[in-house]
Amino acid sequence: MNQDRFQSLEEKIGIKFKDSKTLETVFVHKSYINEISDQNVAHNERLEFLGDAVLELVVTEFLYKNYPNDEGDLTNWRSALVKGAHLAQVSKELDLGSYLILSHGEEKSGGRSKNYILANTFEALLGAIYLEHGYEVSHQFLDKFLLIYLDEILEKGLHIDAKSYFQEIVQEKEDITPVYKLIEEQGPDHSKEFVMAAYIGERKIAEGQGSSKQNAEQSAAENALKALGWGK
Repeated sequence: MNQDRFQSLEEKIGIKFKDSKTLETVFVHKSYINEISDQNVAHNERLEFLGDAVLELVVTEFLYKNYPNDEGDLTNWRSALVKGAHLAQVSKELDLGSYLILSHGEEKSGGRSKNYILANTFEALLGAIYLEHGYEVSHQFLDKFLLIYLDEILEKGLHIDAKSYFQEIVQEKEDITPVYKLIEEQGPDHSKEFVMAAYIGERKIAEGQGSSKQNAEQSAAENALKALGWGK
C-alpha cells in the first residue's frame, strides 16, 4: 500500500497523517482480510468503533452548546446527522469508496457504493483522525464536512422520524397501520444488508435497504413517503 494514493484525500480534508498504516487501515474492509493469509493486515472495524463514539460526542456537544432546544429536538437532530444514509452521502462527497480495499466478492457486488460500508468507512476515518490529532481536529473535521448540513436537514424535515410520520399519515388517511416485510437478506454475519418493504394493507408501496431491519424499515418509510408524494 502506498501513502501517495491518499495524498488527494489528505488535501481534501486538510489533515495530514503521520502514521500511514492507520490511514490504510481505515479503508480495509473485513471481507478482504477473510481472503488473504497476512495476519499483519487489520480491518477497519476497531477504528469504526472508536469513530462512532467520537461522532456521538462531538455532535451532542455541538447541539448542546449552540441550540437551546429541549432534549427531544436535540435527540432527533443528532439522529438525523449521524444516521447511516447521511454519513454515506458525506463519504460519497469525499470519494471514500474509491480507496476501499475489498474482497473480490464484495467488489463484484458493488461494495464501493453500499451505504452501510461507506458510513462505516466515514466513522473509521474519524476514528483515525482522533487517534492522530485528538478531539479538536476531529471536531473541526465534522464541522467542515458533517455539521454544516444541519440547517438543510431542518429545512427539509429530515430530522422527523420517517417511520412514525408515515404511520401517522397512513392511519389518518387509510385508518390502518402500515406493516413492513423482509424482502431480502444478504451478506455475511458481520455485515448484513436487509431489504424491507412498506405495505399499506396488501399494497406494497416502497422498499428500503439498511444494515439492520430497523434501518431498512426507516428507509422504506422514507421511500414510501416520496412515492406517495406526502413528503416530510
